[in-house]
Amino acid sequence: MSLTTRLATFEDIDELQQLIALSARGLSDGYYSIAQTEGAIKYVFGVDSRLIQDGTYYLVESKQCIVACGGWSMRSTLFGGDQHKDDADPLLNPATDAARIRAFFVHPDWARQGIGRMLITVCEKAAYQYGFTRMEIGSTLPGVPLYQAMGYHQSKKINVPLPGGEHLLVVNMKKDLNF
Repeated sequence: MSLTTRLATFEDIDELQQLIALSARGLSDGYYSIAQTEGAIKYVFGVDSRLIQDGTYYLVESKQCIVACGGWSMRSTLFGGDQHKDDADPLLNPATDAARIRAFFVHPDWARQGIGRMLITVCEKAAYQYGFTRMEIGSTLPGVPLYQAMGYHQSKKINVPLPGGEHLLVVNMKKDLNF
């Protein structure tokens, strides 16, 4: 399995959006209803272009095909793509705030092969080098087992409202960095 990791660019957005939808549909089965998954794809999940702009959003490729994406953020937004957030997204203070793990999606055919773990490690190390000593994530239910295996603990549960009366359960998780 020959994989390369690189920073995402604005030219990658269309392919990333397709990957995000595939990942959500393929890995959410058994965790969320079809209506919840489709609502999340339309209103919550997606590329946060601020991560690309900040140089903190990565992708994993196999033979020039994107198989996973994920990043970290030095900004206050906990989860959601461009369509889910306000324009204001202030910077966090590394001395007092936790950096965010953001927008992690793996193609279903590539899931459970260590790619998510690899990307999280890249993000944690980059955030640590930036000065952060803690990480935080708004995890979807399919991601919780991975994050728990990597030392994250549940802090609280968040019900994200979706149109049509649906809700998407997101689990807030935290971790102290020790490199």
